[in-house]
Amino acid sequence: MLDRHNHLPGPGGDHRPGPGQGVYGISVAAELAGMGAHSLRLYEQHGLVTPARSAGGTRRYSDDDLARLARIAALAGQGINLAAIARILDLEDSNTALRDSNAALTAERDQLRGRRDSS
Repeated sequence: MLDRHNHLPGPGGDHRPGPGQGVYGISVAAELAGMGAHSLRLYEQHGLVTPARSAGGTRRYSDDDLARLARIAALAGQGINLAAIARILDLEDSNTALRDSNAALTAERDQLRGRRDSS
């Protein structure tokens, strides 16, 4: 998996950024997310989003960050406070990690069964 701070070409070896590669400055990210730059700074301060940083320290948002900002906006639009949003996002992230781990274990199990059955 590519590190979100990696600056290599995106999937397929082309020169488009991968979904985790930070490429958008804060003003562009704010416009794409449909919110103010102050909101992005606030969400970062509360640990809801962690954009990559350039060598000079400039925030660089990725497509993954923009998707997370859309999720934050949806939750905030339902009247959920930032502390609760942080907890929801943590639980969603944990759930995704568990699903990924479960899928990897299932694939490994199936591979081992295949070897056993072919012996």
